[in-house]
Amino acid sequence: MAKKLIKPILDTRRGVLQKMAVGAGALAGASAMPGLMRYAQAQSSEPIKIGFQCHKTGIGAAYGRWYERTSDAAVARINDMGGINGRPVELVIEDDGTDPKRGAEVLEKFAKQSNCDVAFGTLFSHVVIGSAPTAGELKLPYFVVSEGHHVASGMLNRYTLQPGITDVRSQVIAMAPFVADNLGKKVTMIFPDFAFGHDHRDYFSAAIKEQGGEVIEMIAIPPTETSFTKYFPKIPRETEVIYHVMVGPAVLTFVKEMGEFFGSNKPEIFGFIDSLEAVDINSPGLEFLEGTYFWEGNPRYAQADQTSFDKNYREAVGVNDQGSSVTDSSDISTYAHMFGCWETLNVIKKGMESCDYKGPDDRPALIEAVEAMTDMPASDDHPQGTKEFNGKTHQAFGHQYISQVKDKKLNVVHTTPIEAGYYPDEVDYTKQPF
Repeated sequence: MAKKLIKPILDTRRGVLQKMAVGAGALAGASAMPGLMRYAQAQSSEPIKIGFQCHKTGIGAAYGRWYERTSDAAVARINDMGGINGRPVELVIEDDGTDPKRGAEVLEKFAKQSNCDVAFGTLFSHVVIGSAPTAGELKLPYFVVSEGHHVASGMLNRYTLQPGITDVRSQVIAMAPFVADNLGKKVTMIFPDFAFGHDHRDYFSAAIKEQGGEVIEMIAIPPTETSFTKYFPKIPRETEVIYHVMVGPAVLTFVKEMGEFFGSNKPEIFGFIDSLEAVDINSPGLEFLEGTYFWEGNPRYAQADQTSFDKNYREAVGVNDQGSSVTDSSDISTYAHMFGCWETLNVIKKGMESCDYKGPDDRPALIEAVEAMTDMPASDDHPQGTKEFNGKTHQAFGHQYISQVKDKKLNVVHTTPIEAGYYPDEVDYTKQPF
């Protein structure tokens, strides 16, 4: 088990505090330095432990690596601001192997061995679905950064929340009008054959139908597949748009082989950036992507209208304007997803401060505090953009970005309004007992 107590300036502040006289005069002088006083309190308090369920290995490893970097940066910022309720924050990191059975074991370890206050992290939906029942049984708040519709669908429990990232159903509802109006209405879908891909299959099919289009072929691919050439001949000739979303370590192979299959005679192509996360768009063999479109949860390339919030966030997580590591330009981030870790940790902070969280007995109060949240304005806490949180369904709603590849860069051509992703509530978790 790896533990990280993120306190980048705590040691220097401790040195300052040790030099201050212990007495009424010192305390009076310190009253003008609230940051120091928060950490003075933190020195005599147990840290708040956040169990970070991380895809260090398995098909989600590329995401896990950047989820960890982003979470480290977010916790460093939180500790720099005085922690949560005057207490430092500690990440307790465990590898879930991108495996649902291991994911449940990790949550149990957080609750019973590491004495974590909450659990946080994971992306891949099959791991969330396999882990959430354990979170409910152990009464351990479980904040996921997953995108799957499993939270808002009602299939999980009151202890599982997704406040920092939108879900697939909302994303595809918002995307479908653009696809139908600008690219075509006869669609072939290529998606991974597990819960996340099934969400795309089910909800995009319904959404494009509402726009007068249809999905004429669905091609489900095992998430561990390493070669995709055999699948492309299944695409009907009358296809006007290929809708693709692929995940895992073979995504570069997928997009390369798709380009080799079509050459210059390709239909319109609309992809979810998952098919290109952690992949350099300038990689040899990806030239055919020029002119194609992608959904992005957060634009990889800094745009002309970049906000100060995005600029500050990039600096904090060590990502340059092209979406790669500032120390290694070949290390491409999972920028469209990892912001969810940053924003979710800030939601946890706000929730704990709202309910004056002191320990595990306050877990129900923490969940109620987050359920009471509504508007989340764009800010340094929410650099991806403004969001609205639905406390009944435990799901955040936000803007979606459609980008086009032009001159080997992703340029945002359309931003959807938040309300474009609304759908009727399917559950009211607030009515479930703790």
